[in-house]
Amino acid sequence: MQQRPRPSFGGNNRGRNPNFRREQQQEHRTNRMIRVPEVRLVGENIEVGVYKTEDALRMAEEQGLDLVEISPNAVPPVCRIIDYNKFLYEKKKKEKEMKAKAHKSEVKEIRFTPNTDDHDFDFKAKHAESFLKDGNKVKTYVQFKGRAIMFKERGELILLKFAERLAEVGGLESMPTMEGKRMIAIFAPKAAKKKEKEPKEPREPREPREPREPKEAKAPVTPPPAADAAPEDANA
Repeated sequence: MQQRPRPSFGGNNRGRNPNFRREQQQEHRTNRMIRVPEVRLVGENIEVGVYKTEDALRMAEEQGLDLVEISPNAVPPVCRIIDYNKFLYEKKKKEKEMKAKAHKSEVKEIRFTPNTDDHDFDFKAKHAESFLKDGNKVKTYVQFKGRAIMFKERGELILLKFAERLAEVGGLESMPTMEGKRMIAIFAPKAAKKKEKEPKEPREPREPREPREPKEAKAPVTPPPAADAAPEDANA
């Protein structure tokens, strides 16, 4: 039995759009990828309005720029004449800056014992202040070992003293609680206070103006007396 030849899907690319893969990769259609009869141009250095696509392409070529479709669902599609590579570069730069500013909050741990001395306490308090200022939470706990579990009150005093020390930069989410052989307290960073507006400097008092001299009152204009009636003709 003869085997039928398998259909070949490669080799012959007649009738295919050479820009098809490029269109799938690009976020926007540009230049000759825009195959509608008319587009609406917006942006700077042009007269906003509806243009034939060929005319819009010619305008972009004359400026050495690209015709970029920014709103494909509009009727007609909205385009701009810009440097597309520069547009993509600035967009990626902004996204990178926004990503750098977005801080992921972490939970930092600080461990005490019931016998923590003042030097160790101050050292750990400075670290906690730094963590809270960076926007992280701080999980502090007092670890009890063996018979030290009898001194729970001492552990609670350490955590409450720690809360007083961090009052300006963080606050307790809840009172200290026991979990197994640990007494735990979690601190959350406080929102940064807005800078108070500086009081405006008082304005210097203006010098009093010199009083104006009163204007002379004008005499009322009296209308001229009405003319007497014309004398009668003596010869009448």
